[in-house]
Amino acid sequence: MHRTMIERRLSDAHQRLVRVRGELAVLDEQLVVVKDIADDTRLRALVAETPLAAKEHDEASRHATVMLQNRESLVEQIAELERRQDELLDRLVVGPG
Repeated sequence: MHRTMIERRLSDAHQRLVRVRGELAVLDEQLVVVKDIADDTRLRALVAETPLAAKEHDEASRHATVMLQNRESLVEQIAELERRQDELLDRLVVGPG
C-alpha cells in the first residue's frame, strides 16, 4: 500500500476516533442524568405503589438500559478504531510485510 494511502486512512481513522470519543463523552454526561432519573422513579414507585409510578420507573429504566447499550457500542468502536490506527501506524513506520 502506498504511503499516501496509508496516511489518508490514518487521518480518516483519527478523525473518526475523535468523533466517537466526543460522542462517548456526551453520552457519559447524559447517562449520569438518566441513571439519576431512573433511581428517583424507582424510589417514587416504591413509595407510591401506583401503576403510573411503576410505569414511569419502567420507562426510565429502559431508557438507561438502551443508553448503556449505546455506550458499549461506542466503546467497541473506539477499540476497533484504535486497533486500526495502530495497524496503520505500524505499516507507516515499519512498512508492509
